[in-house]
Amino acid sequence: MRNLPPACKPAGLVIGGVLATVLALPSMAPRAHADDSSDATRHSTGIPSVQSIGDNVFGQLGDATFVNRFTAVTVTGISEIVDLGRGPSANHGLAVLPNHTVKAWGINLQGQLGDGTTTNHPTPGTVAGITTATKVATGAVHSLAVLKDGTVRAWGDNSNGQLGDGTNADSSLPVQVSGIGTATAVAAGEFHSLALLRDGTVRAWGDNNFGQLGNGTNADSNVPVTVTGLTGVKAIAAGDDFSLALLRDGTVRTWGDNNFGQLGNGNAPTDSNVPVQVVNLSGVKAIAAGSDFAMALLRNGTVRAWGRNLNGQLGNGNAPTNSDVPVSVLGLTEVTVIAAGSEHGLAASATDKSQRCPNTTLYTWGDNEEGQLGDGTEDGKSVPGAVATGLATIDHLAGGFEYTLAAGDLSNSTCDESDKSEDGDGGPGEREDRDRP
Repeated sequence: MRNLPPACKPAGLVIGGVLATVLALPSMAPRAHADDSSDATRHSTGIPSVQSIGDNVFGQLGDATFVNRFTAVTVTGISEIVDLGRGPSANHGLAVLPNHTVKAWGINLQGQLGDGTTTNHPTPGTVAGITTATKVATGAVHSLAVLKDGTVRAWGDNSNGQLGDGTNADSSLPVQVSGIGTATAVAAGEFHSLALLRDGTVRAWGDNNFGQLGNGTNADSNVPVTVTGLTGVKAIAAGDDFSLALLRDGTVRTWGDNNFGQLGNGNAPTDSNVPVQVVNLSGVKAIAAGSDFAMALLRNGTVRAWGRNLNGQLGNGNAPTNSDVPVSVLGLTEVTVIAAGSEHGLAASATDKSQRCPNTTLYTWGDNEEGQLGDGTEDGKSVPGAVATGLATIDHLAGGFEYTLAAGDLSNSTCDESDKSEDGDGGPGEREDRDRP
């Protein structure tokens, strides 16, 4: 497992698991995976909440403590969100609120919480100067936000130019990424950044040692460059040193590091500094990236994974054997949301097919050194297992370095006795304003 830079890890701390944090979705959160920029917005009638699980040495669970949690706890002071920050190397959390401000918590040694300080926070604080955010992403030690006007803000570590402002100077306050005015989504790798533009093309900046910027070179860039040959992109995701794009035709492109087969093109360990197609994969609805593995949610509700499998993060029961082509994650059906932490996978599956009384179950697998799978143990799993979260529905999932975030409703007020009646008497179950998964 790749460790974080020394600045992100206190002396004597061994970082080896994947933190899992479970969040509950607010009343206005997209219902498909957050990496899919085409997600619709649903209106909840339940009780929104934010939960967390896993490693908490930096306060990244947001529960006002520094105590690891092996089952879900509530993130303090947030009940509704519209987006969660995703990034497999992150030890901090980000959430966009319905008023389009951004909350941040956890490690802050490089200013990645965006409040003008370098002080860690075990409870969410407000990112300075942002009032129109729509999407966020968490790198190892930097953060990104898309604003309503299509511009992008970045803050935190800038040693590889990952803030995209034309400098390599760190910033504990948001700075504007150069030359981007039509962004719809962002993704953050360990030290690189991606932005999806409205025209379906992708820009990248920051570290490029493995070709993860996708522009045909291996030179870092502190301003955005165009990813070669990509059009019709629907969603983006970033692993530590590789990148992914979901095209509107349901296929996936990848570029960057391929040491563990994370490009999914059957050509490990050969890296690629231009996009290549993931083989034997079509009908994809959403994508997610761990540190060195990737996942795809298919339109039929099943999940595929590829790349590193040392801790069972591919979910195919075949750890520790890596795969440079997609394999089936075992036992998952009716999946609505996926996410990946550093070395663990996450999926939410709809457990009520009637759509009148929707419920969602969280499944986790992979590394569990810090309890990030949320099953009350430190035992890893090479196949998915159901986890009790207290959430009736889950609409957002996000994995960090040793944690996971999940957003949903603690209760489902559409699921009452009148909903379950067979006479259709016009109770809550007859309303037309729901579009839950």
